[in-house]
Parts: sequence; C-alpha cells; structure tokens
Amino acid sequence: MTQLNLNADLGESFGAWQMGGDTELLGIVDSANIACGFHAGDPLVMRQTVRLAIDAGVSLGAHPSFPDLQGFGRRRMQVPAAELEAMLIYQIGALSGMAQAEGGRLTHVKPHGALNNMACEDDALAATVARAVRSIDPGLILLAPVCSALYRAGLAAGLPVAGEVFADRTYTDAGNLMPRGQAGAVLHEAADCVAHVLRMVEAGGLVCASGKLIATPFHSICVHGDGPQAVASAAAIRSALQGQGCTLKPLPELMLT
Repeated sequence: MTQLNLNADLGESFGAWQMGGDTELLGIVDSANIACGFHAGDPLVMRQTVRLAIDAGVSLGAHPSFPDLQGFGRRRMQVPAAELEAMLIYQIGALSGMAQAEGGRLTHVKPHGALNNMACEDDALAATVARAVRSIDPGLILLAPVCSALYRAGLAAGLPVAGEVFADRTYTDAGNLMPRGQAGAVLHEAADCVAHVLRMVEAGGLVCASGKLIATPFHSICVHGDGPQAVASAAAIRSALQGQGCTLKPLPELMLT
C-alpha cells in the first residue's frame, strides 16, 4: 500500500463546549469528516471547520449521525428507514451548503458512531445510508469500514467506496470494532496506534486483537479527533507511514489513482 489517506472526525464542538484540536489536526490529516449538528457541531462550528479545512488543503466530508447530542451519537437507535434517509439527506445537504458557501466542495460522507457501527452489520440499514448518499450526489465517496455491510451497500449503489481502518480501535475476529466498553477496545497511546497501523499496512488487512489476519485492501486510516492524544497520534502515524514509503493524499485524489 504505497498510497493512503489519513482522516479525522472534526467539527465536534458545540456552542461554548469545545472538543478536539481541530486546527492542529488539519495540519496533519488529508481528509476531514465534519459533524453535521445531530451528534455534535452547530452551524457556526460547521462553517468555521469547513473554512479551516479548505485553507489547509484538506478534503471535505460530511459526518452524519443519529439525532443524539446528549449521547454523542454513540447510542443505538431504531429509526424508520424513510425517516433516517431524510435525516441523512438533511445533514449531508447542510454540510454541502457550508462547503459551497466557502468556495469548497463536499467530496465524501462517513457515518458517525452508532449509525456507522449498526450499518456495518445490518444490510437494510446500510442500504438506507447508501441510498441517501446517492440521492445527494452519486459521485460522493462513501468512506466505510472494510469488510462491512456498509462497504458492500455502497458498491451495490454504484458509489465510489473508500475502505477504512481505525488507528485507535481494535477488532474482533469477525472484523468488527470491539465495543468501547471492553478492555483494550480503544488505544490511547500514540506508540500503540502507530504499531497497530503499521501491522495492518504490512499485513495487508485487518490485524484483529487475537492476532488473526483478515486480508483486505484499504484506502484510509481514521484517527479520532476527540481524544487527548489525537494530535500526537496523528502526527506519529503520518511520520511512520511516510517513513515506510507511503504517499498520503486527500480522498478524491487517492480514489483517482
């Protein structure tokens, strides 16, 4: 894997509540997944984050979720398909409008939190997400976890799909993220994140917590922006990948190669 992408979930402040080192991360990552107001973010934060990302040369993605501000979008919800599709169109459209207002362009979509996790395991939910993205723009890249129902649904819908792995999360033998409440599910130290990423790059796929290898190509590596070590981890991962000869690109450029 000589060409890869680093992405981060950004714009997750809300009103007077601040989260993450967005300015610093935008100097490190290649693509930004920007919260759309349902789990975090608000109109001003969205616009400011879009502006910062454009100035940094970082590609713009919408990061829609279930309507769950209190739970940061990490609580599972059962939402009828038609209602969820409308919610996703609403959020993606809002971020697209912010991008246009700042002279930029929305290029990808990555679902957040529980919505993402559930869509990875549920074919019908995954199809709803893919349908919403396609209804906005069939050229939008769907950033989806590798080996997931969401990844397959994006391909079935005719969307360009970028496969994603996580730098700071470990995997079950089924290729799913270990639940956050489980010991060892989240990697907090930059050195641990770097080692995890390099193992996957060198192995050519997911390296599960048990040591099992699930061979699969991937395009993008996510560094979550809400942890205290996020900036240090992102910088260390970028340096390590470049040291291994990887070229790092924004998603639209990567998907063209």
